[in-house]
Amino acid sequence: MEPDILITDTLLLPDPGKNTLIPNACIAIREDSIMYAGPMAEYDDLEAKQTIDGRNMLTMPGLINLHGHAPMTLFRGLADDLELADWLTNHIFPAEARHVAAEMAYWCSCLAAAEMILSGTTTIADGYFYEHDVARAFADAGLRAVAAQGIIDFPAPGVPDPEKNIAAASSFLDAWKGKNPLIKPALFAHSPYTCSNTTLHKAKQLARKQGVQLFIHVAETEHEISMIREPLGHTPVQHLHALDILDADTICVHCVWADGRDMEILAGQESPVVICPQSNLKLASGMANLPLMLEKGVRVGLGTDGCASNNSLDMFREMDICAKLQKLHTLDPVAVPADRILELATTQGALISGFTNHSAMLAPGNPADLIMLDLVQPHFSPFYTSDLLVYAASGADVRTVIINGQIVLQNGKLLTIDLGEVLSRVRTLATAVLE
Repeated sequence: MEPDILITDTLLLPDPGKNTLIPNACIAIREDSIMYAGPMAEYDDLEAKQTIDGRNMLTMPGLINLHGHAPMTLFRGLADDLELADWLTNHIFPAEARHVAAEMAYWCSCLAAAEMILSGTTTIADGYFYEHDVARAFADAGLRAVAAQGIIDFPAPGVPDPEKNIAAASSFLDAWKGKNPLIKPALFAHSPYTCSNTTLHKAKQLARKQGVQLFIHVAETEHEISMIREPLGHTPVQHLHALDILDADTICVHCVWADGRDMEILAGQESPVVICPQSNLKLASGMANLPLMLEKGVRVGLGTDGCASNNSLDMFREMDICAKLQKLHTLDPVAVPADRILELATTQGALISGFTNHSAMLAPGNPADLIMLDLVQPHFSPFYTSDLLVYAASGADVRTVIINGQIVLQNGKLLTIDLGEVLSRVRTLATAVLE
């Protein structure tokens, strides 16, 4: 059967966690799946509807960004160099109240999608308000996404009455569930300190009823620990456990201040954790203890967080910072090796994202989500192992991106997004923010 796309003569990294490079390889894609990925010498027919020359290119699975707030591209650089409580209360929440609307959510999410595709991300887990418009932007861009509608016990963009937060979330799930193979709807309860016990119960009850994931910020700052522990006598993780919120479909984001007991609970409940090193660094929230999480058996993925607290959605940059931070924190140069970091951003991230049959490995039968990097760069010479992808690569090295069998970036040009129009629209929105 003739493939739709054939990538030839490429250096192939089929399973990033194993650090096995296959030179002179080819990848055959038909419709949305991989037919073959391996040595060209073992592939019989080199005919295809479209052929991509992979010479001087590394082909690997796309990166998985497990936590973002796409519309917040509008607030990139708006309130830098602040601690989290001040940043949120005095700057971000007021800006959101004034400027977040359906049109803003769509165009700023288009900008986020463009930035992620250009830097090699093929799957995003996003949580925000007006998530219907966020999901629409991702669908138009051809980006694979877990899109989670925000839930909070305050007047929120698109949900001015907090009493209707669960109803709005339910409507969002009904609108998107099963409608697009690339969009998986979910819920995003902001945090244990902005959602009451009743709200958390209702959100998780809805998630279980609909069979969707629930994302929640947990133990992000030391202040949060005191807010929960003083009235309740529990850490935020233990609080969620006591409320029966934790299970394999509850994804806990940050967990910077999770202790050993918290990690044992998370591992026991199979609740994944998503760490966002650069956001935590910039807000001086602290640093998640990744080696201890892995030792305790916690499932961990990587995320960038939103542009307002990171300024970049480049997952290569995130991997580099994550790996080096763990070395500094432990004073151990092998605390979390590069191949393990790469695994968190690809295969492990894909498993946590929950897409059916999506393992982020380039093998027959798997979804065709892959990226191609230009190796003719000084910082890639010589290229001995895939460790360089963590310590030297950047999103600027990405040249071609295929998601679900569709070419969305080819030779550095976006094919599904009119970047000029997106930039123009966001600049207009930014003018209103400045005024």
